[in-house]
Amino acid sequence: MALMLAKVALAGLAVLPPVLHAEEITVHHSQGETRVPVNPKVVAVLDIASLDTLSAIGVNVAGVPTTPYPPYLSKFAGSQYRKVGSLFEPDYEALNALSPDLIIVGGRSAPRYAQVAKLAPTIDLSPDLQHRVDSAIAHAEILGQIFGKQAEVASRVSRLKQSIAALRARTATMGTGLLIMTSGGRISAVGPDSWFGTLYNDFGVRPASSNLDASSPHGQVVSSEFLLRTDPDWLFVIDRDVAIGQAGAPAKQLLDNELVRQTRAWTAGHVVYLDPVTWYIVGDGLTALQRMVDEVSRAVSASK
Repeated sequence: MALMLAKVALAGLAVLPPVLHAEEITVHHSQGETRVPVNPKVVAVLDIASLDTLSAIGVNVAGVPTTPYPPYLSKFAGSQYRKVGSLFEPDYEALNALSPDLIIVGGRSAPRYAQVAKLAPTIDLSPDLQHRVDSAIAHAEILGQIFGKQAEVASRVSRLKQSIAALRARTATMGTGLLIMTSGGRISAVGPDSWFGTLYNDFGVRPASSNLDASSPHGQVVSSEFLLRTDPDWLFVIDRDVAIGQAGAPAKQLLDNELVRQTRAWTAGHVVYLDPVTWYIVGDGLTALQRMVDEVSRAVSASK
């Protein structure tokens, strides 16, 4: 699927002199194909991963979602950027008033593609959950093509691939791992087939459990007894309450109990609290992915 998403066809007028550039390209994306202008002037983004990548390669946008932003994207919370909805629900009036040349949806906003596409050329850059890094790279290359930022994308992608290769060399010998998420006083475990499969499928962490329910994006609710029974060598933790700005028992408090303290991960000091906004809210942008790789690499490298 990721390779299919990467197919971008130039759609210039063949009768024009070769010194002129095509004014549009045809983008093949998750919900079809769309002709979009090259270097669109007014861009609205309802997908924070795409916003992350656009910011990384130096593309200006006009409309952004209302959402928690990590510090490196905090400027988009400012009033200079028109708020055009949430990550789930577009503000159609705000979008219409903005008169964008291009709208980008993806992930949480993808179900609203058909309605949004009536307002302006729209592309859906939703991730391929089984190949998230590959699809993120493919989407970055699409954006590089649209905005003439191919060199910037290539530089970022090269560094990302090198970092992942180095991380996989470490995770190959670190034993098993389990990614858990805390929210509302509950603990959920997520596996390779989940929204957060990147940790396993791309970063090479060997899953401590291979039969977790992947039907919920928030994972399978589990107990401390489950964590002790599964007994991973590493625990990776996302505090969802922190990610969405919701009050709740901190992850460190939930996990500090008699059962979890008996796990191999706890006794070895291998409990890693991941940056919740980067992992839960952003996820697939070039900067977010680089930060995720670097975060896991630092934790694994610091282990004795």
